[in-house]
Order: sequence, then C-alpha cells, then structure tokens
Amino acid sequence: MENALELSNVSVVRDGVRILDRINLTIGQDENVAIIGLNGSGKTTLLKLLRGDVYPYDDDEPYSMRIFGERHWNIFDLRTKMGVVSMDLQDRFGGMTTVREVIGSGFFGSLDVFRGMTVTEEMEDLIRYRAAEMGIDDLLQRRIEGLSLGQMRRALIARALVTNPRMLILDEPMTGLDIVMKSKFRRMFDILIDSGVRIIMITHDLSDIPLSVDRVVMIKDGKIYDDGRKEDLLNDDKVSGLYGADVKVESTKGIYRMYLE
Repeated sequence: MENALELSNVSVVRDGVRILDRINLTIGQDENVAIIGLNGSGKTTLLKLLRGDVYPYDDDEPYSMRIFGERHWNIFDLRTKMGVVSMDLQDRFGGMTTVREVIGSGFFGSLDVFRGMTVTEEMEDLIRYRAAEMGIDDLLQRRIEGLSLGQMRRALIARALVTNPRMLILDEPMTGLDIVMKSKFRRMFDILIDSGVRIIMITHDLSDIPLSVDRVVMIKDGKIYDDGRKEDLLNDDKVSGLYGADVKVESTKGIYRMYLE
C-alpha cells in the first residue's frame, strides 16, 4: 500500500520568506496524526500544500512530493480522496446557503450547488446519510446564517465526508467550541476513525487530539521539530520547547491538556 503522503526536502516560500523549510514527512494510509505547533508555525501552509492551494518552492535543491503515491494529480480527483475541513472554508459560504447545499457542494469542490450541477439520487442519499451521521439531518433545509458554530462545523465535516474520502484533514476543527462541544467532537472523530476514516488533525491545542490519534508531528518555525508517538512527545520538556515557554502537560484518561507554569 502506498503512503498517503511523502514529502522530501519540500519548502514553501511566500514573499521571500520560507513558510515551510525543507520538510521531510511521510504519513501512511493507515495512520491518524496530529500536527501541532504555534499559530504561524507553518501548520496551515502544510494543509494548503496538500490541497494544491500552494506549491513547493523550486530552488536549486531537489525535492519530492507524493500524495497517495502520485507525483502529479488532478486537483478535483485529489479532493475526492482527501476531505478537508478548515476555518477559512467556513467563512467563504454565503449565509443564504442551506445545509443541504453546503454538504452537496462537496461533490463538486464548490461553495454551493449551482445551476447546471446535477445532484443525483445517489448523491442525495449520501447527503442525507452524512448529515444523519453528524446529527444534523433535521437541519438540511436550514440556511447556515442561523446555525450555531458547532452545527456549521458538523455540516463542513459532512461535506468533507460526502465523497467517501480515504483521509480527512481537519484544520483547527474545534476553535471556538466550548468544553462540552469539544468533548463531543473528540468522540465523534474517534467514531469516524473506528469506522475506517483516517484523520490528520492540525491544531495548536493538545486537548483537541482524539484518543485514537497516536502519532504527533511537531512543527516550529516552518520545520519539523519532532515526530513520534503521542505518549512520548506530549510531555513538559517537548511541549515547552515547541511552544517556547514553560508549559505543564497533564493527561486524564488519554486526553492531554497544557498550562503555563
């Protein structure tokens, strides 16, 4: 089985600044991974690289990038294999868009279901199935301008899952959610993992990481700071070095939290 992701000596440069600096990273198709680091460390740029929104910097040093074993890929095909949930996507939908249209737009890689796009009965079945899975099947005809943050995030997750992707990439999926809703989302992600969906979660908050995610990749200043098993890396020394502050890390029943000392 080919790896989901293989990056070798990959950099991303914007306005003369290296946002990602010679990254080497391999993620297998059977892995669930949390990518953690401070805001501005390069985590979201890595997501954009995977989505095809930005491209590796072609300097004098050779680099290699493979996604699902392919060096070259069709962006639309890639996005059916790799579902993405991100904060910037949430902000791009118009308030008059319905939940059904948000989820259905995942088939077309668009921000709505427009005239000329044919939604088949099979697609409608998948829309209803994924909505029910997320607990929002009663909201399909609701406009998103009236949704809570948690409801909108569930709609975006259903959108990402509607094409039955091989991997789900979550960019800060719990930002703005209260502690109760965060706990519900963690359990929901664990259920998805148990069902066979593989997850890459990008976050700055250790408490976001579901129980079933057992590998952590730490990014600092655009470079891989460390990479390994969750229980080996989520400790005072490693996390303090990553965040550049004296941090205390605690674990309760497999859920990690950090505090400034």
